[in-house]
Amino acid sequence: MTRVAVVGHVEWIDFARVPRLPQAGEIVHATETWEEAGGGGAVAAVQLAKLAGEVDFFTALGEDEVGRRCAERLEALGVRVHAAPRPCRQRRGFTHIDAAGERTITVIGERIVPHGEDPLPWERLEEVDGVYFTGGDDAALRQARRARVLVATPRAEATLLSAGVRLDALVRSGGDAGEQLDPRRIEPPPDLVVSTGGKGGGTWEASEGDTGAYEAAPLPGPARDSYGAGDSFAAALTFGLAAGRGTAAALELAARAGAHKLAGRAPYEHQLTAADL
Repeated sequence: MTRVAVVGHVEWIDFARVPRLPQAGEIVHATETWEEAGGGGAVAAVQLAKLAGEVDFFTALGEDEVGRRCAERLEALGVRVHAAPRPCRQRRGFTHIDAAGERTITVIGERIVPHGEDPLPWERLEEVDGVYFTGGDDAALRQARRARVLVATPRAEATLLSAGVRLDALVRSGGDAGEQLDPRRIEPPPDLVVSTGGKGGGTWEASEGDTGAYEAAPLPGPARDSYGAGDSFAAALTFGLAAGRGTAAALELAARAGAHKLAGRAPYEHQLTAADL
């Protein structure tokens, strides 16, 4: 059994499917609305729970009703939540999903992340094969490094640059302005850097100089929305590397996970499961 965990953040998201994004001053009418626990850490944790059968999620939550709802919803989705309380309101967000399935996100409130000094059961990470890191302080990243494999997103840029922790892999979006961290700024450099390119596949580069590309996986159905596709990709890559599949096989698995999520409603419908492998 491959044991996995996530260290990162949660946001409670309101979703609205619209024919197109509104222009300045314009009103558009949603064809569908729903709300759900989301954010990169939550999406990755649920994806890993579906692949591995269980997952530990180290996070922090606001001490309000929304924070409690986040924990309850993730537990219901099979995630074992270890949350440090914060005396603030839980971070929220609003997501438009247009007719092409593209998501546009507005976040409300400060990002709430775990700290390595929080009284969480960090010792569990000693027995974990792989961790995906989406947010936390330097000490939290050092706690995550207890795992055999550590994968991170560049959205945790400040911590990645200051902690001095080695990453087995950095996963970034080739087209997302928020994920353009130059991996050469990270010391020590990540062993593997993966740059995703959506339907065009993506590329990878190893620290010893090897490079390559991977192809996008075919969609298992019509594209519905892209929210969570990138984090599902990164979670599946973490699972593949932690399971010892090697770079090429782990990337193939990750591409399938991204494609599956793209064919489902955000954030968890149609995520890849162990039965799909």
